[in-house]
Amino acid sequence: MKIKLLIVFVLLVSVLRAQNVTVSGYIADSESGERLIGANVFDANNTKYGTASNSYGFYSLTVPAGKYKLTATYFGYGGWQEELNITKDTLINIDISTDVKIEEVIIQAQHNQVESSQMGRIDVPMATIKVLPVIFGEVDVLKALQLLPGVQGGTEGTSGLYIRGGSSDQNLILLDGVPVYNANHLFGFFSVFNADAISNVTLYKGGFPARYGGRLSSVIDINLKEGNMKEFHGVVSVGIIASKFMVEGPIKKDKTSFMVAGRRTYIDVLAAPFIKTYSLFEEGMNMGAGYYFYDYNAKINHILSDKDRIFFSLYGGKDKAYANIKQEYESNKSESNMKLGWGNIISALRWNHMYNSKLFGNTTLTYSRFNFFTDISMADEWYDEDNTKHESEYGVAYDQGIDDISLKVDFDYALNNNNKIKFGAEGTYHIFTPGITNLFLKNDYFEIDSTMSYNRIYTREFALYFEDDIRIGNKLKVNLGTRFSAFHVRDTLFYSPEPRISARFIIMDGWSVKASFVMMKQYLHFLTSNTLGMPTDMWYPATDKIIPEKSYQYAVGTSIAVTDKVSLVIEGFYKEMTNLLELKEGKSAFGDFGFGEDKGDTWEDKVLQGNGWSYGAEFLLKKDVGKLTGWIGYTYAKADRLFAGDGNTTGAEQISNGEVFPFAYDRRHNLSIVANYNFNDNWGLSLTWVYGSGNPTTISQLQYIPINQVNPEYGSYYGRINYYGSRNNYRLPSVHRLDAGLNWTKEVRIGTRTWSLGVYNAYNHINPFFYQLESNYETGDKYLRVYSIFPIMPSLSYKIEF
Repeated sequence: MKIKLLIVFVLLVSVLRAQNVTVSGYIADSESGERLIGANVFDANNTKYGTASNSYGFYSLTVPAGKYKLTATYFGYGGWQEELNITKDTLINIDISTDVKIEEVIIQAQHNQVESSQMGRIDVPMATIKVLPVIFGEVDVLKALQLLPGVQGGTEGTSGLYIRGGSSDQNLILLDGVPVYNANHLFGFFSVFNADAISNVTLYKGGFPARYGGRLSSVIDINLKEGNMKEFHGVVSVGIIASKFMVEGPIKKDKTSFMVAGRRTYIDVLAAPFIKTYSLFEEGMNMGAGYYFYDYNAKINHILSDKDRIFFSLYGGKDKAYANIKQEYESNKSESNMKLGWGNIISALRWNHMYNSKLFGNTTLTYSRFNFFTDISMADEWYDEDNTKHESEYGVAYDQGIDDISLKVDFDYALNNNNKIKFGAEGTYHIFTPGITNLFLKNDYFEIDSTMSYNRIYTREFALYFEDDIRIGNKLKVNLGTRFSAFHVRDTLFYSPEPRISARFIIMDGWSVKASFVMMKQYLHFLTSNTLGMPTDMWYPATDKIIPEKSYQYAVGTSIAVTDKVSLVIEGFYKEMTNLLELKEGKSAFGDFGFGEDKGDTWEDKVLQGNGWSYGAEFLLKKDVGKLTGWIGYTYAKADRLFAGDGNTTGAEQISNGEVFPFAYDRRHNLSIVANYNFNDNWGLSLTWVYGSGNPTTISQLQYIPINQVNPEYGSYYGRINYYGSRNNYRLPSVHRLDAGLNWTKEVRIGTRTWSLGVYNAYNHINPFFYQLESNYETGDKYLRVYSIFPIMPSLSYKIEF
């Protein structure tokens, strides 16, 4: 009897399983063949049956056998819809065009935002980023992100990002899945990303999925275009200080495509005549100097079969500054040369494979390198009064960097309509070159030729992750996951589980509440002694002396579809951070290699570890459709730090006397208003207005003259000593700025041309670049002087798309 019951049970389960079928495939742009990330697939008659395409355009939807009105939508596109009678597992590749009205897609996009369990995620369309007014007219992805709630910029005009009280090194910036260690050109005034080569940008501020790790504060996931599979297209842009291009097209139609992009500034070319003219006024001088940067992107996309595709992507970029000065006076000659450069190389080879209708895999092999170098040399030749010739030469070269080789495998498994599973593993081999100095000195008396350096550090980083997006009934959805990470350096192994959970509950149609908790571990430290993104700032690994950083972030929020075209997202967060890194008072991130007060110190001897925390509330009111689009973002936040040592230390082993002090980018209020208005198909206006309460800074509280510095003969003194008291003890005035951009687009014979006129800081408000404490020479009174380098600045650019 028991055997008969067992047979009946097995047959019943088999019948029930046979009633479920899976529809899977890829979603792509119908005009270019490029796969679409995050496109929605659902049954229009019953939206509880729905899913979204993954990072490679793959989707898998399991439903009971039957008739469905299968629908696919993607923001900025139209839609695809077809009535199907699905009786077995079916492969359906979907091409979405832009012909259908966008309003229908916006309604579904806002529904998905309410329905998703993900918190802290914002997708920023490239079409929006490209029309925002920016300094010098150079479209900048990272500066666009500064306009979002929870994201704060750094020094005026720079592209630094400080997210939810975290520092800039706590942002995991990915380009086609590869970490970018230096995301800036021109000391932080421009990012390394050419907007014409990018397909999409996603920002995570919290609720991080388990597949991401290695940083504490954010993930910025940037993907390059795959290349048009159907026909050739391109764009060429010419601006005030830089020009760029992008070309894409099929190598073999519907089989293989390519994309190539490049950019270069010509500041050096524009400045050359002025430098040359200056040297003409200096007797015996011949001078040349300049600065420029360039970058390039390339990608090849090849379809091996219906289930296999390979990609190869490449980024390279370099900043270069140089100077050559020759002087000749009577019989004396001298020559000085300076070369300064830094840049990234990033490459990725990926293989996508669809194992079956439910399982999709991606394998990625990557190599990346960041390098900074400087080379300074001087040579002198002179004759003494006895007409004897003398010569001297001096040279110093410095090199530092980090190299990574990484292998990563990721899997998407659609178990059923209520369980979407992701799991995978990755390993990275890091090579740190903290600094190598070559010194050469030669004159009539001696000769020195030596190399001094910190030892290279070789480390290994590993991670496993698992996450399941679970639907429980019609109201509740939970994303439950964990990440296990490990880091091996020298003879020390660090490891840690990193639990993640986020959930949403639907109150009513168009309104949900959400909550999340994440733990993050960061095994790489960043040493910096500047507010600008200087190339001498350096990455170092956690060691037995300097342990990894860790954070816990809690968040709650609500997502509301206010109307079919307007959405509101409100989130509050609290974050704790431990083992943060700061330089000791008076120390420099740049190595001295045995000279000066730091003689014999390693980088580990120059730093302290402490704790930090931040909390705040963020509001984002957004309109994505119509002639007028844009958003209003507001953030109230507070961020503090504490470096008190182990309780038994004082002085040099503490910061701010071991008391709590504000984080350097602790800004209480941030407000951004972004508006884009299209008058018609030819004219468009973009406006951004930003306001921020002042950042804290450290100002001397008093000055005193040591007794041993007084000159008794003249009653004067050699110098004063500043007493600063606590760190970041002064709050600067608030900052605000209006930027405007006007775009005139017209169809021409070879394509579409656009003239863009922009104005940065339109009402010429004096926003501080830095402050300095100075004295009135007549009264001796002290005052704080503000220096601003960005007054009202117009820009003009021309773009042709074909």
